[in-house]
Amino acid sequence: MIGRLLLCLALILPAPVMAAPLANQLFGAKKSASDQTPQSIGTYAKGCGAGLLQLPETGPTWQAMRLSRNRNWGHPDLVDYLIGLSQKARALGWAGLYIGDMSQPRGGPMTSGHSSHQIGLDADIWMLPPKKLTLSRADREKLSSISVRTDDQTRVNGNWTPTHAAILKAAASDPRVDRIFVAAAVKIAMCKAARPSDKAWLQKIRPLYGHNTHFHVRLKCPRGSRSCEKQKPTVAELSKGGDGCDDTLNWWVTTYLDQLKNPPKPTGKPAPRKKGPRDYTMADLPKQCSAVLSSK
Repeated sequence: MIGRLLLCLALILPAPVMAAPLANQLFGAKKSASDQTPQSIGTYAKGCGAGLLQLPETGPTWQAMRLSRNRNWGHPDLVDYLIGLSQKARALGWAGLYIGDMSQPRGGPMTSGHSSHQIGLDADIWMLPPKKLTLSRADREKLSSISVRTDDQTRVNGNWTPTHAAILKAAASDPRVDRIFVAAAVKIAMCKAARPSDKAWLQKIRPLYGHNTHFHVRLKCPRGSRSCEKQKPTVAELSKGGDGCDDTLNWWVTTYLDQLKNPPKPTGKPAPRKKGPRDYTMADLPKQCSAVLSSK
């Protein structure tokens, strides 16, 4: 009798709802790219990448760093861009470039680190001038980049050189580039040194916290990637056609830093926590990402 009662209850009561798997765990588990036509899908911080290419671990003018992360993948445009920029870096006096995180093999949210880098169009390039391009895999896990700003974040330090500025100019001058994130101190130093005619490329150099040891290149949506969403506002809209060397830039080393040191006291109820990339399920990503994930 009791057994029948329990069976009836099991049939009547709803089954427990299983939580959907997190997208970052699903994408992070993929070791290779999808067998698809290259596509950047969605936004830089909510999307994925189909048919991505792996930047070779070592080349004549570059080395990919932190290989254990398996994040040296990108849209073919990004891979081509990085190889070309490394060649320009050699022409400007460096041995080449150390390339940090790009994207995972199929893009998507990551289990650690970046919120962006999801659609194969972002890459971190170390501020450390390479002494050699023959580092072992173990060396690439241990070696760290250098900071080019002071601890108070207001000025560049002795690690900053004219070659850094020249490489950043070369990086920003490529028409495929949407914007490049650097420490505010770097942007200020470049504004002071730039000529009035430098506005066309200098506007792409944008200040953002956390970029004192590398600069972060972001390409525009590639031709043919119809599901790629461009970042809004565009850099041109941000700077209103200028070079970005205005009062907004000075805000980064005055008001912004003061807010970090003396954060305003919260008032009222705390705002509900927003869902972030590490909370996303596949339902949060563009529908094409399911096909990217399931592709061979």
